Amino acid sequence: MLKRKILFTVAASVFLGMSTLVQATEGKLVVVTSYPPDTTTTFKKAFEKKYPGIKVEMLKKKTTAGVKYLQETAGNNTSDLFWASAPDAFEILKGDDLLQKYQTKVKGIPEKVGAFPINDPDGYYKGFAASGYGIMWNTRYLKAKKLPVPHEWEDLTKAVYHNHVGMSAPSRSGTTHLTVETVLQGKGWEEGWATWKEIAGNMKTITERSFGVPDGVNSGQFGIGIDFFGLSSKASGFPVDFVYPRVTTLVPANIAIVKNAPHRETAADFIEFLLSDEGQALLLDPKIMRLPVNPKAYAKAPANFPNPFKDNSIGSGVKFDLALSKSRYNVVNSLFDVMITYRLDDLRTAVKAIQDAEAALQGNNNPAAQKLIAQAKDLVNAVPIDAAKASDEAFNSIFKKKRKKASTKVTGRQAEIEQQWDEMIKANYAKATQLANKAKSML
Repeated sequence: MLKRKILFTVAASVFLGMSTLVQATEGKLVVVTSYPPDTTTTFKKAFEKKYPGIKVEMLKKKTTAGVKYLQETAGNNTSDLFWASAPDAFEILKGDDLLQKYQTKVKGIPEKVGAFPINDPDGYYKGFAASGYGIMWNTRYLKAKKLPVPHEWEDLTKAVYHNHVGMSAPSRSGTTHLTVETVLQGKGWEEGWATWKEIAGNMKTITERSFGVPDGVNSGQFGIGIDFFGLSSKASGFPVDFVYPRVTTLVPANIAIVKNAPHRETAADFIEFLLSDEGQALLLDPKIMRLPVNPKAYAKAPANFPNPFKDNSIGSGVKFDLALSKSRYNVVNSLFDVMITYRLDDLRTAVKAIQDAEAALQGNNNPAAQKLIAQAKDLVNAVPIDAAKASDEAFNSIFKKKRKKASTKVTGRQAEIEQQWDEMIKANYAKATQLANKAKSML
């Protein structure tokens, strides 16, 4: 009898323990996200308040790192949601069969924002906010340095902005990748890369994280940033303003349920919360300031807040081709790093030499010097591969390793190709500097 009682007690304890474990597991939500704390903390607190039994874990990773993480852990997935801005990152996960479909219950959300579908037509990911990519600046900084206010990407190529611009790299930020890809699509492959190199020649820094850009502009470390956080900085009281260039893309920021999510029902609740009136209103928090996807949310927006459902000019300059972006995603990131991120000093030197030569040429009729400057610019603007090669599926698949630093070891065919590119770029920048300096000496 005593033995039976002991066995019963042990069994009951095991059952209660298992029950507690199940409850603990069910009362959890794991979100892989690239968003900064201002966004994640605000939504986490609001959701946990609405669902007191749920604890949300925000697993912070850059967009590209988040994609890699979900790919690597797919065999034993512990994540419920992927929450980020870049739609091409979601396309990669969808293509790898790492997302699961979900039909939202919220009504009143249009099919498109600008020219872009808010939700994945196949049902794998949902848009909860819209993002426009543009130029932010510190008003006090520009006034102190007597710099004009930039409005278009071309403005940032002007010599007056040398050493005053900051941005992140597309390999480090999915949102920055969209910005880079937007210009490449809006201006074409060659002209787009030429524009980015001219802008990069004026950069003071390339930040390690995307939110390093607003931090730098807010604090005045540099005066101008290429980003989409300008509206939140302005609303938070920083001396900052923001503009959408004509060539920009208005795309949805997205969320998706990960395949084999341990807490699928809770993940669905989180998506519904984001799209609810309460969730959409949180996007107008001064620390966040994202564009809601529900038009009625704009009734509570501050004066002069952009409304893409009324202002059709936002994002009208480019009809973003998501399939094209996806087809060359890794190649674009590698090219940017080889040509700009890890050769920034060389590029900055070459661009400054060209700017100085062009300034000396003003008012002078010297065809020989003019020819040298043109040759220097062609050398700087040269891209190792054309657009067709960049979208070649087999070629793109070579670029699997993301370099967080120039010293990060890359092996195999990717290392060979990047080395070839680097040798070409380094030689071009050095020769361009030499030619520009020679042209200046003739004036």
